[in-house]
Amino acid sequence: MTYRNSSDTLKIAKRFMIGVIKISATIKDVAKYTGLSIATISKYLNGGNVLEKNRIKIEEAIRELNFRRNELARGLKTNQTMTVGILIPTLENNFFTTIISHIENILLKNRYSTIICVYREDFNLEKEKLSFLVNKKVDGIIMAPHGRDWQHIQQVLDQDIPVVLIDRMIKELECDTILTDNSNAAYNAVEQFIIGGHRRIGIITGPKDIYTTAERLKGYIRVHEDYGLEIDESLILYGNYDVESGYSQLEKFIKMKNPPTAVFVTNYDMTLGAVMAINENNIRIPDQLSFIGFDNLQLARVIKPAPSIVVQPMEGIGKLAAKTLLNRMKGDKVNFPSVYRLKTKLIIGDSIRPLMTEIDK
Repeated sequence: MTYRNSSDTLKIAKRFMIGVIKISATIKDVAKYTGLSIATISKYLNGGNVLEKNRIKIEEAIRELNFRRNELARGLKTNQTMTVGILIPTLENNFFTTIISHIENILLKNRYSTIICVYREDFNLEKEKLSFLVNKKVDGIIMAPHGRDWQHIQQVLDQDIPVVLIDRMIKELECDTILTDNSNAAYNAVEQFIIGGHRRIGIITGPKDIYTTAERLKGYIRVHEDYGLEIDESLILYGNYDVESGYSQLEKFIKMKNPPTAVFVTNYDMTLGAVMAINENNIRIPDQLSFIGFDNLQLARVIKPAPSIVVQPMEGIGKLAAKTLLNRMKGDKVNFPSVYRLKTKLIIGDSIRPLMTEIDK
């Protein structure tokens, strides 16, 4: 057996202590490393703003000391878990995935993690997933509700868990809501057809019980009324906000004895499906059919002639939803509940053909 002298023993002890610090560094260790006060460190760790030079020092200390916050203990103390729940109908839709991306960008900068749940336009599954998020002790929720009922959302609000709705409004709820100006988006799109002389204008809209469907249909009806045009109910077709229904409903229009001369499709996936049906049936755009789609801006870049597209402010919706929720989670109740309606853009491509009207004759 080899015996070490006292000097060797001291060196080993120091190395051991350094290892302990790296494994279980505390906020005091971070303060000592940076020369900053515990109050400043705590402010930064809890999402507060600190001087840039102090932020750099703190992050270096966290890295070097292998500092890890005990989120469980922190949650018990502050009643916060630094997580946000996101509940949406689908992840197969570019509209929602883009919004989520922008939401997460804001939340990550504020050190929040996200739990994303999908309810597949199934109301009962929506209730299940919402309950799951509440049981996970999320600090707040951003959701695009089905809209069939709202009591389960009210129960969450009654627990003082902030909820921000996106894309769809529930009028009975006192809740912050971020929307697209759906009615005017549809109005402006259909108006382009009317100005061009079209009178038989078809619309492929979404499921009847969805808020966005009702709003976009309102715009379609209102523009007809404003121009004194009769509405043909056979030109209003309902899809499921998916590719398949866009395809099948466009084919229904094509097979009509008196088909529409123009069609407006009100959703990203249905626009893709409608274009597939147009191509497979050898319909020439705009010679045989004038066309305006929704959100699918990529189509305008790869298809000739380029389709006209209504574009929603997805980045704006995501950022505003995240910022609104962050304020509510901090206890800021200014202008509660707030309802924001963000404007769309109508990008005119080469898919609208002017028709000769009676006046032109």
